[in-house]
Amino acid sequence: METKDMMWGVIAVLLIAVLFVSFMRPTISGNAVSSGNLDTSGWTADEKMNYEMHGVIPARVQGSAPASSSGMVGGC
Repeated sequence: METKDMMWGVIAVLLIAVLFVSFMRPTISGNAVSSGNLDTSGWTADEKMNYEMHGVIPARVQGSAPASSSGMVGGC
């Protein structure tokens, strides 16, 4: 019976961790596109998707990126 209780405890902790990562982390870390760090008004839909999904800033706008940026947001 003790092993079963420990298993349910581990499952509960994992569930809480998944919920935290799913809902709270985007709020805490923010998103560079929505926070206004980069001007994406002249970007194509494909360039925006690549930035949001992979953190790739288009080569033609590298000069307008913030000074602290290394070109990758998430760094895969």
